[in-house]
Amino acid sequence: MEMKEIRERIKRLDYEVVKILNQRMELALRTMRLKENGLAEKEEQEFFENIEQMHEGIIGRQFGRKLFEDIMTESRRVQNRGSKLIGFQGEHGANSEVAARTYSKELAAIPNKKFVEVFDGVNRGWFDYGIVPVQNSLEGGVTEVNDLLIDNDLFICGEIRLRINHAFLTLKETDYRGIREVYSHPQALAQCRGFIERNNLEDRPYYNTAGAARMLSELRPKATAVIAHKLCAKIYDLDIIKENIEDDSSNITRFVVLTKQDCDLNGNKISIVFSTPHQCGSLNEVLSIFAEADINLTRIESRPSRKGPGNFAFLVDFNGSIKDPRIADALEAVKKKTVMYKYLGCYPEAQLTDGS
Repeated sequence: MEMKEIRERIKRLDYEVVKILNQRMELALRTMRLKENGLAEKEEQEFFENIEQMHEGIIGRQFGRKLFEDIMTESRRVQNRGSKLIGFQGEHGANSEVAARTYSKELAAIPNKKFVEVFDGVNRGWFDYGIVPVQNSLEGGVTEVNDLLIDNDLFICGEIRLRINHAFLTLKETDYRGIREVYSHPQALAQCRGFIERNNLEDRPYYNTAGAARMLSELRPKATAVIAHKLCAKIYDLDIIKENIEDDSSNITRFVVLTKQDCDLNGNKISIVFSTPHQCGSLNEVLSIFAEADINLTRIESRPSRKGPGNFAFLVDFNGSIKDPRIADALEAVKKKTVMYKYLGCYPEAQLTDGS
């Protein structure tokens, strides 16, 4: 190999080492929520003996032991810092992680493959918070998340309204003029159709925008790019060729922050979910309560109920504080007109952000 290629491979390996260490620290944080925390003294000694036996190549045994002693020390430091965890769905660099960072940079964002794992993690106390998308201005409600909100006893303590901006990312060694294929989630590809056609690119659907960025970083296919959030360039060591390539700049996703306990915040927005009797005019009776109390509904969305065909649950958001007697009285009246009622939370209404 030429010296330039050797140096480039060393750089990539060093990058992978740092990424793997970050993943290890995430797992160390997660062990804090389990009953068995850390290794017993005897188990730790056996661990280091096994590590020393593995180093029969170029790496010296003492170096290997010292390296892992430092890793264990850093793990304990991270654990003792007491960081709170927020679960999100997707790979690192997903828009849900951008929303989590926007909500609070003090929280450690933990990736999950499925939305249900985020809800389950909060329910079990593995995460302090969860963050999930509930609405998109172009695609509408996120049905799986809304169903999980109905079926779980979690509270909403905050929201993020994130402007979705797509970036065109490549490997650092790739000449952008030779790019032929672009990978991303089907929705992202559809939202960047104009850019893709203008540049004569072949689109390749992938399960996740950030997942596509991770694939590009690990497999390194030639003449290939991805469409993802610009955060992915930093996480996966990619180059940003062009930002804001979406056709419609009004693409906005609303995320909500979940907790196991009601946050009891001085909020100005409330979310509830309810079901009405399966009879003519029952929904209108509930909506008239809000109208008579001069309460502005900002969202009403129906989802089929699992309790039988023809039954629906309604997710409703509106402006107001739970500490306002007018609001409290209206909600008491709603309870009496419904067969299922659940208060989801009162929280500060979010301003639009681009997550930068």
